Order: sequence, then structure tokens, then C-alpha cells
Amino acid sequence: MECSEKIGKKLRNADICLVEQEVNQGDLVVAVGHPFGYEYSATQGIISNTKHKEHDLNYIQHDAALNPGNSGGPLINAKGKIIGINNFIVKDGNSVGFSLPTQYLHQSIQDFINVRNETSAKCLSCSNLVYDSIIDRGYCPHCGSKIKLPSQIEDYQPTGISQTIESFINILGHNVKLSRMGPSHWIVKEGSADIKLLYSEREGMIFGDAYLCQLPKKDIGPIYEYMLRQNLELEGLSLSVPANSKDIVLSLFIYDRYLNEQTGRALFMNLFKMADFYDNIFIEKFGAVPKEDWVDE
Repeated sequence: MECSEKIGKKLRNADICLVEQEVNQGDLVVAVGHPFGYEYSATQGIISNTKHKEHDLNYIQHDAALNPGNSGGPLINAKGKIIGINNFIVKDGNSVGFSLPTQYLHQSIQDFINVRNETSAKCLSCSNLVYDSIIDRGYCPHCGSKIKLPSQIEDYQPTGISQTIESFINILGHNVKLSRMGPSHWIVKEGSADIKLLYSEREGMIFGDAYLCQLPKKDIGPIYEYMLRQNLELEGLSLSVPANSKDIVLSLFIYDRYLNEQTGRALFMNLFKMADFYDNIFIEKFGAVPKEDWVDE
């Protein structure tokens, strides 16, 4: 079954509002999302306008608070139906938010299902679906706007230091595409530790930070003593607790001019191995708090 068909099936099974008339001014709504990383947060508001026009689309305007992390989350009415997809806000607008009505989403999914096995994309100018068999030499056959289908886009290929770093990630058994957060930024899960890799071309430095567990609430002296003793013995790595933080971090710094296949592979392998090792030591010997038990205070 194609991806669009799977999504379409989920949409049909979900309690989604497909009728515009079921959305009215003054209706109570709840916006659900992950604002600022706070997962599954819900904010309540009312609908101010059911047909706010923006780029030829009618949006639902409401005052349920939306913040970074809410985009793509559902807007739900008092009956528990999903009536919109949270989209954008007015800056400094005191909770003036907009959600895309679900009928647009449903129609788009239906369009993609109807095309089935052909690579397709919506034209940004006329909103019609364009697919391989009807595209006209790179232009939309409906309005003449230039369009590029996914099948015509080449896979991203890193170069230079970024390519070298990705080769190490791959050698160490991790999926590069899932780890890649940007052309010079990666996040890798190694055991119980999260490892963030960053290449700064301006500084000529590769930074590797493995976020381990958190300091316990009491008796932290032995942990600091252990970290200081380890830092005297470690080569190329250092343990620290950033200012105003409880996180224990194992860090690696490499000058890009010194990076080659032999040294880089050894250093990265050591960071990955020691990150999982120290995470277990801090939790089992010193009572540090595992990441899955972290709570916001």
C-alpha cells in the first residue's frame, strides 16, 4: 500500500470534520501540540473567523495560544472532532492564530491517492496536482508555472568535512539520513546517550556533545570529584556540567585541519563508546537521573 493510501485510511478512521458548515464563529476549540518542546500541551480558545483569506485559502482564525512546536498539530472542537491543522500566528498579536481547515488536507490526500503510483506534487501557483506523465518540460500543464517533482530532485550529497563526518557516523552503524539535522549538524543515539555533532566551518572546529544523565538532587560532591579525576585521564574528551544546567555532558573538540580517516574514526568511536559507558556509571554508582526520568521544574 502506498504512503498516501495509508494516510488516507488513517484520515478516514480519525474523527475529522469534513464539512465547512460544522465550524462556526464563537465555537470552543482546543489546540494540541508540542510548544517549545513541551509535549502534548493543550490550549483553549474560541473561533473568531471561519474564513480568513490568505493566499487564496480560507483559514480558521482563533485565540487558542499557538507557539513554536504547535504547527502541524490538530485544532479540535467541543465535539472532539479535528477541524483544522495549526499553521501560523500574527507576531505580537496576543494569541491571534490560524489553522488550515481539515477539508483542504482531506482533498489533498484524495488527490494523491487518485494518482497512485506516479510521483506528484502540488503546483504552488494553481494548487493543481502535477505528476510525471503530465508535466510539460518542467512546467505545470495547468498554469505554466515552473515546478520540480520529487523524482527530479537529486539526493543531497555532503562534501568536505561534512562528508567525512557522515562517513564516520555510517561506519559506526547509524543511519546518516535519520541523524542529519542540517548540512553541518547531526544527532545520534548511542545506547542511552544523545550525541550532538556540529561542524563550524568559520571556527574550523568539530564539536561533539554527548548529553548523558542529570545530576542527582543531593550528594553531588562525589560525582564532581569523579568527573575531575576522569578529565585528568581522558584523551580528547572532557566531562562537564554547563552553567545553569544539571546535564552531564561528555565533549569532543577536533580542529578540522587535523581530521583524517584514521584519527577521526578513532576519536568518534571513542566518544560514542565512552558516552554510553559514563552514562551507566553515573546512574548506577552515583544515583544520577536517567533522561527518561527528567522532569521540568
